[in-house]
Amino acid sequence: MITAVDTNIFLDILLPDPQYQNVSLRSVKRGIREGVLIICEIVYSELSVFFPAKKELDEFLDDLNVSLKSSTKDSLYKAGLAWNLYLKRRGPETQCSACGNEMNITCTKCDQLLTRRHIISDFIIGAHAEALADTLLTRDRGIYRSYFKDLKLNFKNGD
Repeated sequence: MITAVDTNIFLDILLPDPQYQNVSLRSVKRGIREGVLIICEIVYSELSVFFPAKKELDEFLDDLNVSLKSSTKDSLYKAGLAWNLYLKRRGPETQCSACGNEMNITCTKCDQLLTRRHIISDFIIGAHAEALADTLLTRDRGIYRSYFKDLKLNFKNGD
């Protein structure tokens, strides 16, 4: 099985996140046991800010048997279409990353609407996984469920 991994899973391990570090690490190890792990260019770029040198990032990924797989023209095109659909649909400004519920949230101090906008990188990660992997390991399930219906998501909190 080919598992694409989203940046948030690695950040849980690297930073570390007390709530998700263990489950994310177990999920990565399960992906290694079940097949191969891949990332796209966006994930590689997002991770690069946490390493002082490229060699250290590459060693981290090598230690986890993670391969960088280039996006295809088809996956990039699909990412653009999905992002465009998101921009057209976007009504409420925020969306729950777990379930996809959309809502408006206002600041308790000044009563201004808070915004959480997805950017095209989220859609490139999703389209890359859909085209080149069997599943995507991520905690941001809401956006991927909404715009990549054929993409199998793989994160079980409490594995």
